[in-house]
Amino acid sequence: MSNLELYELEGCPYCAKVTSKLDELGLDYESHMVPRSHDERDEVKEISGQTGVPVLVDPDNGVDAMPESDDIVEYLEETYGDGAAA
Repeated sequence: MSNLELYELEGCPYCAKVTSKLDELGLDYESHMVPRSHDERDEVKEISGQTGVPVLVDPDNGVDAMPESDDIVEYLEETYGDGAAA
């Protein structure tokens, strides 16, 4: 059981890319929907230093706030995919 958290925005194609990978790998995660306005994204800015989404948090592996969908997908594959060290 992982403690993954994802900060995302409904309708965001980059967020959908990450949620698709999470689902593909069968990973449970807590979703935090952020406001559409960047000015109102205090919570995600507090953890990541920026207002863009998606942002992944994985405290079990020391990931405080990983931005960028491509980086997140690659991280998920390496950490939780078939090639991950058991």
